[in-house]
Amino acid sequence: MSTVTAAPTRLTGVNPVAKLAAALVIAVGLVLSIDWVSASTALILEMILLLVLRVPLRTLFTRAAMVTLAAALTAVTILLYGESRGTVHWHFLLITVSDGSITLAVATFLRVLAIALPSVLLFVDTEPTELADGLGQVLRLPARFVLGALAGVRLVGLLGQDWRYLGYARRARGVADQGRVKRAAGQAFALLVSAIRRGSTLATAMEARGFGAHPTRTWARPSPFGRREVALICAAFVIVAVAIATSVATGHWNLIATR
Repeated sequence: MSTVTAAPTRLTGVNPVAKLAAALVIAVGLVLSIDWVSASTALILEMILLLVLRVPLRTLFTRAAMVTLAAALTAVTILLYGESRGTVHWHFLLITVSDGSITLAVATFLRVLAIALPSVLLFVDTEPTELADGLGQVLRLPARFVLGALAGVRLVGLLGQDWRYLGYARRARGVADQGRVKRAAGQAFALLVSAIRRGSTLATAMEARGFGAHPTRTWARPSPFGRREVALICAAFVIVAVAIATSVATGHWNLIATR
């Protein structure tokens, strides 16, 4: 049986710690100001970077659509309940749509999009094991914490399968014939009990195999950090620097601390 593998990109093989650092640099730089100029500038540069990194267009559009929807919902909330300033276009009870709320909603939409998009797309081909290797070897985080988190992430994928099997078993016994709400509540409790038991068993097994012995911990796979990783982080700094410089030069810089 053949398996379909994702098309390789220039992000393939890049240390996940560098991707995490690049996403963090962009997020910290853009969260300092609420203005549409810095956010839109960063967004354009990010799209160029993602195209240079050869992120598949299908993946780019699919995940961008999901992020856009989340950003739009946030912008709608700001539009209806944001700062009232300038001309009021519509008012109803607590809802006020004004020039100030419209401007703030646009800036918020672009900023959420500019922050979330690289955070999602930079990890498009990153495996949890690779991220754990990087956190343990590059950032020197405690192996007990890293491997425990990795094991937890691995088990998350089993929740859906357990939910289906619990449903099949309860229907076979005639427990879930009526009452969807009651059935869902009982099945959710059974899933919680099953997850706790599996987690306890996994923790005992890991302790028995020495996963808690940090001084003697070795790593099966090396996690190199070289020029590609440094270039990615430098690109993130360039994006933030150009976005802030453009915003300041056009007079749209709006530092959050001064609001």
